[in-house]
Amino acid sequence: MCIDTQHGLIGYDVMLPMLQAISAGGVPSLVRVPWNEPGAIMKALDAGAGGVIVPMVNSVEEAGAAVDASRYPPDGIRSMGPIRAREVDTEWRNPICVVMIETVQAVARADEILAVPGIDAVFVGPNDLAVSAGVESSYEGSNPEHRRLIEAIRRAAGAHGVAAGIMCGSPEVAAQWHEAGFVMLGLQSDTRLLAAASEQIAKGAKEMIRRSV
Repeated sequence: MCIDTQHGLIGYDVMLPMLQAISAGGVPSLVRVPWNEPGAIMKALDAGAGGVIVPMVNSVEEAGAAVDASRYPPDGIRSMGPIRAREVDTEWRNPICVVMIETVQAVARADEILAVPGIDAVFVGPNDLAVSAGVESSYEGSNPEHRRLIEAIRRAAGAHGVAAGIMCGSPEVAAQWHEAGFVMLGLQSDTRLLAAASEQIAKGAKEMIRRSV
């Protein structure tokens, strides 16, 4: 389960009880931090996130900064203060560090970025990647250039032993990208899940009423 503090309408005070609920459910947790900023990364990890997803990583230097904020010395600069983390996670010293590659310039440097020691996974942001490339966005990469860029990231991940992830939007698209080598598959956001369920219930109710008339 990923808690989105970048585009999600929440802050730290909401993120924390969400992490508590995820722990109670026995599901691993990730937090997408607002930006590649050490304080945000460290606070999410101290709160008990199993790892962080860092958006808009466009260079080796930015990738190194994300790793540094996620790791304790001598491997990084993370400050010691795992307030909740050490109580709920036996692996709190070794959180997952995921970087997002979601621009054309980052794809061009993907081999260098994903060679940075300490990166565990890369996550593709298909919408931002499409905007950066000036093409229409789709989760399945229907535009040939969009798909080429996505597949280039997957190849770079494979070359460096890094897990490849991508936002999918549906089970069908998840199956497509899994077949292409992606193993970290984002299915849907809570707002879209709620909207889809509401639409299904409303449609079902209208159909039942129609039949009863």
